[in-house]
Amino acid sequence: MKAEILVPTDINEITLGSYQKFINTANKSNDNEFLAQKMIEIFCGIRLRDVLEISLADVNSITAHLTEVFNNKPKFQNRFTIETPNKKVEFGFIPSLEDLSFGEYIDLDHNLKDIKDFNKAMAVLYRPITETQGERYSIEQYEGTANYAEIMKSAPLGVALSAKVFFYNLTNDLLNSSLTYLKQMKNKTEKQTSHKEGSLINNGDSIIQFTQLLKETLDDLKKLQGCPYESALLGLPLKNKKQK
Repeated sequence: MKAEILVPTDINEITLGSYQKFINTANKSNDNEFLAQKMIEIFCGIRLRDVLEISLADVNSITAHLTEVFNNKPKFQNRFTIETPNKKVEFGFIPSLEDLSFGEYIDLDHNLKDIKDFNKAMAVLYRPITETQGERYSIEQYEGTANYAEIMKSAPLGVALSAKVFFYNLTNDLLNSSLTYLKQMKNKTEKQTSHKEGSLINNGDSIIQFTQLLKETLDDLKKLQGCPYESALLGLPLKNKKQK
């Protein structure tokens, strides 16, 4: 094939939407040769039938290169820009996760579990910047995922993946801090005077139950972190077939 193929050199040259499309394909097929073709089709933006005209050596080279691109861990970015049909929109990460609303948390918890919904999670984590003062900025008030979920399919993949890791790491820190605080409360409760013993025992039981709940939540987060979606991209370069 003589046509020039534009191969991404950085993970942020790949969109979240194209990554979701590839992972959806990878979840349905164990055929490495087919996945290598789909990788080139999706990430290099060419037709599948044109991939068949590429030399085997070039297919091996491109898939190996793309695998290397995905192996490079992206850095967290709190701001990025998407060019829409009408204008460029700058999105900013939630300035303070400690101020996360219950509705935002529910939507994040639901949409971070599966890569097919991650564009919806991005619509929670990042929203259009409405005001900027130096490094500080304000973002639009949250009104659900519908407004920006589709646009977020055009978000740079590196931004999306690093935001997921950043959110989980920060959440882990907050949960660990909560566990430490609850343990301190439990110890303090156990040292209270005997005339409050009855009610304090009930309080202690509640603290123990809540502590266990936090531990279970923390374990769930660690399990999610231990399942990197990019693993579907490993081992795809084709092997040269033996000639008869």
